Amino acid sequence: MNIRKLWSVVFSIVLACAVLLPLARASEEDQQTKVTFDQPVEIPGTVLPAGSYWFVRDTNSLNIVRVFSLDWKTLYATELTTSTERREPADHTTFTFAERESSKPEAMLKWFFPGETIGHEFIYHKQEERELTHDQQQTVMVAPESARPVHSGS
Repeated sequence: MNIRKLWSVVFSIVLACAVLLPLARASEEDQQTKVTFDQPVEIPGTVLPAGSYWFVRDTNSLNIVRVFSLDWKTLYATELTTSTERREPADHTTFTFAERESSKPEAMLKWFFPGETIGHEFIYHKQEERELTHDQQQTVMVAPESARPVHSGS
């Protein structure tokens, strides 16, 4: 094997790794999460009807979360979030909701990606934020096999 061919092979391997490795890590980096809600859910400024969605963290601005339709054709929301912490990471995606009066959908407050202690807290307008702090909060885990919320207690 001549030196030129060897360098060509090495370059091809390096290029393949440079292209394929970021793709393999993409769902961890962007925290891409599929979730199905069986009832409407509110995020700041938007009510998501019952259905399946993709939650994705912007890799350029870690405090931006985008919510897409299951087929990726509709962007429902681009949300500014703040970082929030918890003591222990969970094995599953977790969401925290504020349970509201029956005429209003539950409001999503926080989202944590599996294995992370730092999550995303959704930012509501001041008045609504004050109301939500008085509502009972419930944490829900999303089981990866079913991608459906599973109640884990408060």
